[in-house]
Order: sequence, then C-alpha cells, then structure tokens
Amino acid sequence: MSHRKTFLKSMKTALLSVLFMAGVPVMAGPVPPVTDATASVHSVFILPAGPKDGRDPFYPSSSRPYQAAVLPSARTTDLNLDSLVMQGVSGMPPNRLAIINKHTFAVGDYAEVSTTQGRIHVHCLEINSNSAVIEVNGQRHELRYEENQ
Repeated sequence: MSHRKTFLKSMKTALLSVLFMAGVPVMAGPVPPVTDATASVHSVFILPAGPKDGRDPFYPSSSRPYQAAVLPSARTTDLNLDSLVMQGVSGMPPNRLAIINKHTFAVGDYAEVSTTQGRIHVHCLEINSNSAVIEVNGQRHELRYEENQ
C-alpha cells in the first residue's frame, strides 16, 4: 500500500512539473494590480454611546465603553496658568530645552504636566534664553524663567 502512495505522489509531482514547464497555469489566474482606492482603506472604530449601540465582546456586562464615549468639556475658563512654572533652560539656540513643572520640553513637544489643578496638556512652541512660548487649550502663553526660584 505504501508503494502505491509513493507512486501516486511521484506521478502527481511529475505531472505538475510538466504543466509548469509547458506554461499552463496550474493555480489561480493573474492578480489584478493594486489601485489607490484599495491601498488607502483605513479601519474606523466607533465607540458605542449605549448598550443598544454595542458592547464589549470580552466583558459584556462592563459599562467602560459607554463612559469613554462621553468627552470631557474643555476647561478654558477655570484654567489658572500660575501653576505652570518654568524651572530651567539649557542648550544652545538651535537645540534649546526648557523644564516646565519637572518635564523637559524641546520646541514642538507635546506633553501633559502635573499641576495643582490636575494634568494640563502643553505644547511648546518656542524657547528663548530666559522664556518659553507654550500653547494650552489653543491659547498662547509665555513663561519666564527666574533664577531666584
């Protein structure tokens, strides 16, 4: 019985190699070229607003996805920037660094810094020899470094 299986395998291999050499397509046809429309497809994930819109498949009784769907409002009116303190400047003009609330920033860096009011999202726009221009909630502010701190 094993001789028969060996013979059939070798015949199948021989037949496929003959068809391959003859140029006969053995497998699927030609693959269509990739177009720009198929190459730019991105996944979109939408968080459900409530249990009727969807649920977490791993934790069906969890309310976590619905809490994340509620976005907090921006705190532009009650934001006090006195809690942001520039603690130092280092480096030469093209590569200066600023330390704001124990977090080091280069020009263009985004980070959340801890303050007495909570965490504030800061974008560093410019660093001068004794000051830094930052953006908080879409508003520009200048922090000055005072050496007697």
